Amino acid sequence: MSGFARRLGGIPWREIAGEAFSRVFLVAQAVCAVHVVNAHVCSFALVMGPSMLPAMNLAGDVVAVDLVSARLGRVASGDAVLLVSPEDPRKAVVKRVVGMEGDAVTFLVDPGNSDASKTVVVPKGHVWVQGDNIYASRDSRQFGPVPYGLITGKIFCRNPGLSLYLYLSEPTFFYPFAPEFIEDGMHILRFL
Repeated sequence: MSGFARRLGGIPWREIAGEAFSRVFLVAQAVCAVHVVNAHVCSFALVMGPSMLPAMNLAGDVVAVDLVSARLGRVASGDAVLLVSPEDPRKAVVKRVVGMEGDAVTFLVDPGNSDASKTVVVPKGHVWVQGDNIYASRDSRQFGPVPYGLITGKIFCRNPGLSLYLYLSEPTFFYPFAPEFIEDGMHILRFL
């Protein structure tokens, strides 16, 4: 047997394999934990568009979304929420809850052209959502009350500086999507 083969035989392969397996298993556990937290507890989203001006920037804000509150029924009037768009289920939108079930909501029908208003009572199991910028928002004024089940989560924190940093550091990632998000309201791009 040559010296090289002897040295190869002296390497503790089982210990190395066991150590590698335990590290891979640890990384897999960490990835699973991040996925569970992101899918069921708290998530981050990049919000872009004119719908929620002045509360959120046109160019985009990174927001933290509490996914538990919606499931527990802890969404109230005045909360900014992330919800599945009633018009296009492939998109998620951010709006402010204006009325809960049973509330009477009065709104301007066409705020840019007339002062005509309408009052609607929100049906059971629904909420009335509107963008903060009533002149550039597609919301319950167009598509009516939204089923509570479409609410994904409640926004509890925003960081406009982080979105600017992400946009400037990786413009090729965000730029192609910008026209789609700004097109008809406040749409989001979820991270992770």
